[in-house]
Amino acid sequence: MPATLDARSQELLEAKNFAQVGTIRSDGSPHVTPVWVDLKDGLVWLNSAEGRAWPKNLRREPRVSLNVQNLENPYEYVEIRGRVVEDTHKGADEHIDSLAMKYLGQDTYPYRQPGEERVIFKISPEKVFHQG
Repeated sequence: MPATLDARSQELLEAKNFAQVGTIRSDGSPHVTPVWVDLKDGLVWLNSAEGRAWPKNLRREPRVSLNVQNLENPYEYVEIRGRVVEDTHKGADEHIDSLAMKYLGQDTYPYRQPGEERVIFKISPEKVFHQG
């Protein structure tokens, strides 16, 4: 059952805070990586390039855990457990550019590699815990 993000949790996701994304590897061990994060229509949006480990993990096992820590107060964070409800390439290039503006103040994502294909994962929150 989807969970609703309270106003402060939404603020943490909309601010320039990184998300630590926890996925499960094929051998059952955890994999955690920092990523940029976005919030749209109650869903958490993550953007990556094809070929990276955590997107492969999410496609095999769509359950995910996110921790978004307030960069201004590291004792405040929101933990979100949920699952992937959409995996799409549509709009992914534009989305990474909007994240580049949010996190770097640049109009376009400066680290794009030749031939890179971007993907958006939309996460539906199932459990939300805000601390701080």
